[in-house]
Amino acid sequence: MRFENTQKAYHLKSDKELYKAYYLFRMISNQTLVSFGSRLTRMALKLKLPIAPLFKATVFSQFCAGLTKEDSLELVKKLEISKIQSCLIFAAEESKSEQGMDTSLENTLETLIFSKQRASLPFTVIKLTTLGPISLFEKKGAKVSFTTKEEEAWQRTLNRINTCCEKTAALGAHLLIDAEESWLQDAIDEIAESFMEKYNKETTLIYTTLQMYRKDRLSYLKNLHKKATKKRFKIGVKLVRGAYIEKENIRALELEIPSPICESKEQTDLNFNAGLDFILDHLSHCSLFLGSHNEYSVSRVLEWMKKNKVAKDNPNIWFSQLLGMADHISFNLASEGYRVVKYLPFGPVNEVIPYLIRRAEENTSVSGQTPRELSLIEKELKRRKAMAS
Repeated sequence: MRFENTQKAYHLKSDKELYKAYYLFRMISNQTLVSFGSRLTRMALKLKLPIAPLFKATVFSQFCAGLTKEDSLELVKKLEISKIQSCLIFAAEESKSEQGMDTSLENTLETLIFSKQRASLPFTVIKLTTLGPISLFEKKGAKVSFTTKEEEAWQRTLNRINTCCEKTAALGAHLLIDAEESWLQDAIDEIAESFMEKYNKETTLIYTTLQMYRKDRLSYLKNLHKKATKKRFKIGVKLVRGAYIEKENIRALELEIPSPICESKEQTDLNFNAGLDFILDHLSHCSLFLGSHNEYSVSRVLEWMKKNKVAKDNPNIWFSQLLGMADHISFNLASEGYRVVKYLPFGPVNEVIPYLIRRAEENTSVSGQTPRELSLIEKELKRRKAMAS
């Protein structure tokens, strides 16, 4: 399948919005500018400078659906007309206090209920470290014993997570557990596995996320499948390449330990495709949520589906892209009848800025992605200009 139909890809965007996206991606493609801008923004946040209006008019409007769930509904409805479903995610990532964690729990539960009321919102996302202290995830993963107070805090964390999974099961909804940094992920894996075992008996409700830029994720996936087969539960896997490459490598260098990340983009791609093939070959026990802007990876799944005569709307295969990116994949896939989900972050601008910084940094680090966005937007602008003349 070719993804060159820019008329389909950008039909929801006005000329003004397209030009705005074009100049934004031009800025994001400049690594020096993004690095400097990120540092400056973090400093401005610490100093509590009024930078929210600038972000709202630029990066926020490109990558976020609204300030609230209700704000986001307008876009959800527009996407639904184009046969694209949505996944709302409260993108505020800083929740360090107990009160903040309880608020994150409330937001997740509200989003689950809100989403279940609408067929076009089949998934809800949860980042587990918004429900508990990051330090405890790290200690748990490193198998370091908790103090009595830490044990109590950890139990509160597990209770919050269980409440989310319990509500998911009661609603018959779908919950995506996000992947995080490698030093937190062992604890997250353990939690995700326990809740998949508990709630994924008949159908897949709880999904874990595997970042395939990690060298160990393919073997982890195979071992997870063995456990699931033995204990008779289904696994849901959101497959992505990864989001913390620079952070992971810097930490490994500082601690003088081997980096958990593949040495090259080529090795990551091989790892990713091997994981993809494994899930597809075990589709009777696995559900795939493909989070990718890589046209080759998407085409690989389409070819497999065609070869094995798997229906385009198979409930165990989902394709997903981020809002504001890879519209050429999302809209062209949806127009052909495949299950497509757009990731729609929302939240107060100031609280979402850390997420937006990470999004910009990721775009800069992914070779070829931003130039592709630019070339397709440019192609559509030329097509519109030719049509108008």
